[in-house]
Amino acid sequence: MLLLFLKGALLGVIITAPLGPIGMLCINRTLERGFLAGFSCGFGTAVGDASYALVAVTGIAVFEELMSAATLPLAFGGGLLLLGLGYRGLTHDPVQAADVRASGLIGTTLATFLLTISNPATILSFGALFAGFGLTEETRRFSSAVIVGGVFCGSLGWWFFLSSAVNLAREKLPKDFTTKVARGTSYLLILFGFVALASAVYSLL
Repeated sequence: MLLLFLKGALLGVIITAPLGPIGMLCINRTLERGFLAGFSCGFGTAVGDASYALVAVTGIAVFEELMSAATLPLAFGGGLLLLGLGYRGLTHDPVQAADVRASGLIGTTLATFLLTISNPATILSFGALFAGFGLTEETRRFSSAVIVGGVFCGSLGWWFFLSSAVNLAREKLPKDFTTKVARGTSYLLILFGFVALASAVYSLL
């Protein structure tokens, strides 16, 4: 169960770490209004990620036979997806912050949650990454709950780290801070992509 939780947590970090519009919003709000304002952006996203993870594990359980047959292609797909996300992060400038007009903590949390679940491509990413991490066979009720909990904690942990780091160093951050964060997370995604592909190849041997 601990291993499943850690895999879920790592999955939550991987889904969240690429510096997109909500990540930029988190950084901006932290710089302007402090830790809680930035962290509230991430909290809504973490709830959204956990919701999509729940949909993914439910779908895997319902279509267990089909998913079992497609595990290997999905595993390769998950690895390639990570490589693609990493490459995109290295070759594109950081995106603009999401336009969220809500200013209160609750309003910001709700707004970022809605932004997160409004992207249906996320569910496809979860499906591919679940296979890449060897989680498609863990569809029992308790196992699924542990994985979803891990995704939530991993995502929330990333936002806590990002908000805390920005808040503590707000006066000392270099001008290219967001570029460095984007590049660092992109290299990590590429590393995880190669690990996922190697794991898929190993399963063929």
